[in-house]
Amino acid sequence: MSNKVYEALPPPREKVKLTIPELKPEQIAMQEKIQVHFTKAGYTLPGIEKSGELMEEEQFWLSYLRATKWKVDDAIKRLESTLKWRREFGLYTHITPEYIAPEAVTGKEILFGYDVYGRPAFYMIPSRQNTTEATRQIEFAVWMLERCIDLMDEGVESLSLLINFADKAKNPSMSTSRTVLSILQNHYPERLGKALVINVPYLVNIFFKLITPFIDPITVQKLNFNPDVVKDGIFAEDQVMKEFWGGNQDFEYDHEKYWPTLVDLCKARKMKWMDEWRKLGGKIGLRESDYKTGGSGQPVTDAESPQKEEADTSTETPKATEVGVPTHDVIALEPGDGPAYAEQAAGEAMHIFIHEMLHDSPAAQRIGALWKEYEDRETPEARFVKDLDRFEMATQALEYERDLNASRLQSFYDSSIPYIEHPEVQQWGQDLLEERGRLLGAIHSAKLEMSEGDRLGEEEA
Repeated sequence: MSNKVYEALPPPREKVKLTIPELKPEQIAMQEKIQVHFTKAGYTLPGIEKSGELMEEEQFWLSYLRATKWKVDDAIKRLESTLKWRREFGLYTHITPEYIAPEAVTGKEILFGYDVYGRPAFYMIPSRQNTTEATRQIEFAVWMLERCIDLMDEGVESLSLLINFADKAKNPSMSTSRTVLSILQNHYPERLGKALVINVPYLVNIFFKLITPFIDPITVQKLNFNPDVVKDGIFAEDQVMKEFWGGNQDFEYDHEKYWPTLVDLCKARKMKWMDEWRKLGGKIGLRESDYKTGGSGQPVTDAESPQKEEADTSTETPKATEVGVPTHDVIALEPGDGPAYAEQAAGEAMHIFIHEMLHDSPAAQRIGALWKEYEDRETPEARFVKDLDRFEMATQALEYERDLNASRLQSFYDSSIPYIEHPEVQQWGQDLLEERGRLLGAIHSAKLEMSEGDRLGEEEA
């Protein structure tokens, strides 16, 4: 009897309750000002010439949003910007399950299970990348994020992101990374609860550990490299995949079985919430807890599911927070790129990280100072990290040569291995060069055999 699982799971009946801070009187007053702005007679979205009135789905979307940093004018501008973006991006028109289905056929992005706080688990498996069109790849990621929101029960405002870099994962391009990061930062600022990354390259893990003391503690708390999600108490066994992640759900991606059930599950939940919202008056400002529970305290999508009462062990902060991404995660070198490009790409990635993602915040300034220390090699730690970076460059070159069965990346070795200073890393470099020598010897022998075979073939002819 097969125990394979092929379908998405509904939210669990039991979860640890997250604490959402109660609003202060002045915050409630600010929230009411925002609601008045969007509900005043004749309101239309600024900059929209035709059909600027809010659609019902947009009013429903506004019902559970809070003011950004409790600045009324800034919150209104940001909300209006996102409302216009959602229209222009196509969330209400062309981005349908049918349109983005070709992106889903390999299971490179999957929603399956929930962490102990009921946050939907959003799996990303870069090695399963099956398309080259960046626009639809981005649209697919946003569509899946929207479905995560459909799977959030009352009191759950964020998701758990699980990324697996195994099996020669394919990194997205710089431009795609920048677009996705911009969308998340500007239009989904409160949605990341945990970012769990496994099979992280050794050097990326070391770099992260070195900069951890300089990153805001809230951000560090959300990032976790190479965790054991079950033993660490992040997931229950029955809510996480068995392969790679250590759960007991033997999930296997079968597009024909998984895709329609996910679409139907999310559609049914959203329709039920909107029906309850309409019954309560269908107005901006209705409490999420009312239309998601129907006033019963239980999810309207699962009326018989009791909520587990447990002591609060975590705090869900409904604010946009800084997101720290190591440089290597946003750089994807190709065989045709040279060492100079690698240096330039690293600088560009750090510029994005500091100025666009962290907005020159105090944490960004600390990381910027650390980056300068690294670039200038001012301290033993900085010189050690630089040596690791050089070794990683040579390692990546060897991987490309092995995959392409070719030897044309000598410049990467010439600009890295000879300049390593740390004795232990120097030895790693020598070991790598010896491995490359064996690889080149094998490639050369294979070419000789092919040449000899061609010669014999000509003689026989």
